[in-house]
Amino acid sequence: MFIDNHLATILDGQKLSLLVQEELKAKINEKIALNYRKPSLDVILVGDNPASQIYVRNKIKACLNCQINGNVHNFAKDASFFDIKAKIIELNENPQCDGILIQLPLPKHLPSQEILSLVNPDKDVDGLHPYNLGLLLNDNPNLYPCTPYGIMTLLNHYNIELEGKLACVIGRSNLVGKPISILLSKQNATVTLCHSKTPDLAKIARSADILIVAMGRSNFINHEFIKNGACVIDVGINYIEDNSGKNKITGDVLFSEVSKIADFITPVPGGVGPMTVSMLLKNTFKAYEKNLSS
Repeated sequence: MFIDNHLATILDGQKLSLLVQEELKAKINEKIALNYRKPSLDVILVGDNPASQIYVRNKIKACLNCQINGNVHNFAKDASFFDIKAKIIELNENPQCDGILIQLPLPKHLPSQEILSLVNPDKDVDGLHPYNLGLLLNDNPNLYPCTPYGIMTLLNHYNIELEGKLACVIGRSNLVGKPISILLSKQNATVTLCHSKTPDLAKIARSADILIVAMGRSNFINHEFIKNGACVIDVGINYIEDNSGKNKITGDVLFSEVSKIADFITPVPGGVGPMTVSMLLKNTFKAYEKNLSS
């Protein structure tokens, strides 16, 4: 039900992300002052996907802001599995490399899971290696998946109560849906993980105190999916063409409707996306500290 003059509190991921980066930069500067080298992140980018190029550019910019060396290794879209494997092995063996990021999605001919599994788990700063996902499941995390890590940091910063709350996650990917379900559960929320085959999806979502949406469908979640007073986290990044023919970024949530019902909501852009980048940098620093001590 729409509430007159109601507007949800915006969970400002852009603002919090900058705070996280400033804290991280201070820690790195302390290391540099002690004559340690800078941390180093190596990104493998395959192909010419425009969105991936933008994401990588933003990640490298954030690296520079935090005194992290950011290196991009570009491969043609028809690069072979063995080309990528050779580079990953080289980076695994390079003591100056602290973190390795495989920019997803990869071209369809490349086996994404197999490639992710090649990365040294201690350099897996995206937190997607099967070993790291297993440690997360076993309540002994090494490096967290960046987007779920960013979501939890955002919820904690805004003091969103999770214990005893009903949470609904729409989307069951290894990137977001499954790991965020684990993290919410560890904070004593009761979690329902939904997907494209879930019957009565709107009814289930409408029961949730915390709704996290990562489905990749522009503006799909409208007022019918929202409980009054809910906290809504929109992970979706969709590029659609507006009336002038220009690309416009939208989330999975119809902000204009949902913000009039929910008490808390993330914007797109400016919500989860910046937090994902900052968590990547935090993971890189953690891997760097571990690398220095080994």
